[in-house]
Amino acid sequence: MASVVEYKGLKAGYYCGYCESREGKASRGMWAHSMTVQDYQDLIDRGWRRSGKYVYKPVMNQTCCPQYTIRCHPLQFQPSKSHKKVLKKMLKFLAKGEIPKGNCEDEPMDSTMEDAVDGDFALMNKLDIKCDLKTLSSDLKGSIESEEKEKEKSLKKEGSKELIHPQAIEEKLGSGEPSHSIKVHIGPKPGKGADLSKPPCRKAKEMRKERKRLKLMQQDSAGAFEGFQAQGQPVCLLPKAKSNQPKSLEDLIFESLPENASHKLEVRLVPASFEDPEFNSSFNQSLSLYTKYQVAIHQDAPVMCGKSEFTRFLCNSPLEAEHPANGPECGYGSFHQQYWLDGKIIAVGVIDILPYCVSSVYLYYDPDYSFLSLGVYSALREIAFTRQLHEKTSQLSYYYMGFYIHSCPKMRYKGQYRPSDLLCPETYVWVPIEQCLPSLDNSKYCRFNQDPQAEDEGRSKDLDRLRVFHRRSAMPYGVYKNHQEDPSEEAVVLEYANLVGQKCSERMLLFRH
Repeated sequence: MASVVEYKGLKAGYYCGYCESREGKASRGMWAHSMTVQDYQDLIDRGWRRSGKYVYKPVMNQTCCPQYTIRCHPLQFQPSKSHKKVLKKMLKFLAKGEIPKGNCEDEPMDSTMEDAVDGDFALMNKLDIKCDLKTLSSDLKGSIESEEKEKEKSLKKEGSKELIHPQAIEEKLGSGEPSHSIKVHIGPKPGKGADLSKPPCRKAKEMRKERKRLKLMQQDSAGAFEGFQAQGQPVCLLPKAKSNQPKSLEDLIFESLPENASHKLEVRLVPASFEDPEFNSSFNQSLSLYTKYQVAIHQDAPVMCGKSEFTRFLCNSPLEAEHPANGPECGYGSFHQQYWLDGKIIAVGVIDILPYCVSSVYLYYDPDYSFLSLGVYSALREIAFTRQLHEKTSQLSYYYMGFYIHSCPKMRYKGQYRPSDLLCPETYVWVPIEQCLPSLDNSKYCRFNQDPQAEDEGRSKDLDRLRVFHRRSAMPYGVYKNHQEDPSEEAVVLEYANLVGQKCSERMLLFRH
């Protein structure tokens, strides 16, 4: 089995959905009649990406919005506070039917589907971070008052009489200035003083000493437990200290629900193939969801996101399904990860499972459930899924999130899934994103490899070994070129070879008329 591709060359001067430039986008592409998962793995490690059966590579130093391949390290991934917030929101909805208040809608999908060749996927919602001003100012006033009581004597000696009303604190907070920059002196209100019915305030140092003493007592009591019990004496144990170990991603996703939970969520992995009965039986429902999503989120006309477009873009894949003995149980290839809520599909994540990674292709979901931040939720589920596959197939240990576009602010969210790397567009080595960001702040296009002598190690070194498919026969390019008289032929083949690299050029068959 070999990949068969047809090189299409440069496509430039067309519309960019990221910056809305009418003719700023540039990429090179090829049509993949068939492709092995190993060839596609090697291609995406050289900056390529598929949309349906079309595989394209942005011309990084020419296109208006350079698109850098980004991958996350799932094995080291720790969910952030905002990620945990999304997972807890889903659990509350499933358990109690709670719908969060406020605007929690996901951001629109970050792809532009120009001719259905530039697919990408949506992960991140607009973070609905709101500060309760009253609570914050109350907490601040409380800390200020306790601090002022300690300083009151020294202030009196210095003759300080400066007072600021609590309302001024709220105005200061509302202005967005850091709270630590506010210098406030508040005197006690008339008739207000220490409440003798309550214990006096304790210093943090004293509280730390007390906690340490209790911990030692607890350890001693554990050792003496059996002796007391043998003598028939009552045993009084201190409560166990809470563990500081944070919950894992799996703990947060798969937390058990009550028997009377309000909703049931099931995630099904279905091969993207019309030969699969489960894919066929859910096709119409999945298509309806896709159309609803495209119309509501992208404002597409219904005729532009019908059955043929959906099939070409998200169902047809050049990847040949493979089931090696040492591979994952589901095998390699293209899949739809369907999110079923109470018997209805509310989201579908289109993914490719490759030898070293799970590659996210696209996500579409029911806009009626935007309050669940399904973009973020599905990304976290896919990271957890990659970790699950890694347990059986150790080399499968990365999660590819498509392209990171630093020049487009709404596309920077992918960098929040850490640790992650960006692919150097010149030497094709992976560089931690933290090292890349300072350079990207200064220039849209960057070479991330800091070694000026470094070159593309996978570049084409021997054009004659490139394989060609001509007149139903496979042959080395060295043989094929002897029968060609077109002077432009070699320039096209050389361009293709440099883009796909030596390994792929020797394995894949380049179709020539």
